[in-house]
Amino acid sequence: MSFDSAQTLNLVPFVSVDDMMNIVLDIGVETVLAGIAGYIETDFARWELFDKTPRIAAHSPDGVIELMPTSDGTEYAFKYVNGHPKNMKEGLQTVTAFGVLADVNSGYPVLISEMTILTALRTAAMSAVAARHLAPAGSQTMAIIGNGAQSEFQALAFGTILGIRTLRLYDIDPVATRKCATNLAGRGFEIVQCASAEEAVEGADIITTVTADKQCATILTDNMVGSGVHINAIGGDCPGKTELHRDILLRSDIFVEFPPQTRIEGEIQQLDPDHPVTELWEVITGSASGRTSARQVTLFDSVGFAIEDFSALRYLRDQLERTGRFQTLDMIADPDEPRDLFGMILRAGAER
Repeated sequence: MSFDSAQTLNLVPFVSVDDMMNIVLDIGVETVLAGIAGYIETDFARWELFDKTPRIAAHSPDGVIELMPTSDGTEYAFKYVNGHPKNMKEGLQTVTAFGVLADVNSGYPVLISEMTILTALRTAAMSAVAARHLAPAGSQTMAIIGNGAQSEFQALAFGTILGIRTLRLYDIDPVATRKCATNLAGRGFEIVQCASAEEAVEGADIITTVTADKQCATILTDNMVGSGVHINAIGGDCPGKTELHRDILLRSDIFVEFPPQTRIEGEIQQLDPDHPVTELWEVITGSASGRTSARQVTLFDSVGFAIEDFSALRYLRDQLERTGRFQTLDMIADPDEPRDLFGMILRAGAER
């Protein structure tokens, strides 16, 4: 069944985890990352068309469950996502997610998808989009501090979109670093496994911090960050969870997705509520400056925003016809007479 005929029959296309893995393998992970990045850049350029709200979060001692909705007036999307750092010790994923893309005109869903893998892809693509505008020109070396589930995606996005060729990896768990290095072998990188965060940042043009502990941590101290560096801080993404020493923030030019959300969840929760930041969409549209000097320290304080998920779901929807990698779910009741929903049940009973 084609994607278009599935929608015509009021069956909703569903992308399972297996489907998602096969889509990535069919198209190629680097191509998928570049494609999602292109959709993100397109949607950020029309930022003002979107409904925007901080994600709706339910916090618990063990983690957080969030809903992330947005719409451009034509299509609507939301993502359900959790973040539970303790899950790793129990053999579970720290982050899991699923998402829906819907038609605003009818309200009907047009796509349901797993988003655990898709979120990893879109987060990495978003990081690379920001770095394309903020990182030093000709960047070749990136440090990745935190070598868990997101690390390979970040490396591949930066390699594909920015041309990063040297990776300096560090995790408090050496097993994670070896895992990351093994998974990236043969992908065109020179990989250096480091014994400390201090060693990892030596000579790095870009520093990516992507740790998972739900606490105010100091992954980077001020003395570790030299002039001219771009910091891609993506691990701090909820209240009470940060990775950078406050002094780094005070000497950086800070770029964010959606300030009302980032001031609650990002690194800038450590700063005064009126501390100046620049919204990334303004840089993308040319209404604000990104990197302006070689010695400038730029910081992308990324917490993830719903428009990025909207972009990723749009990209995925547009790949289904070419790949055929989806199933269909019978989710929309379709009685012959729209007002006769109960009669639909009666007729089904008569046919049993």
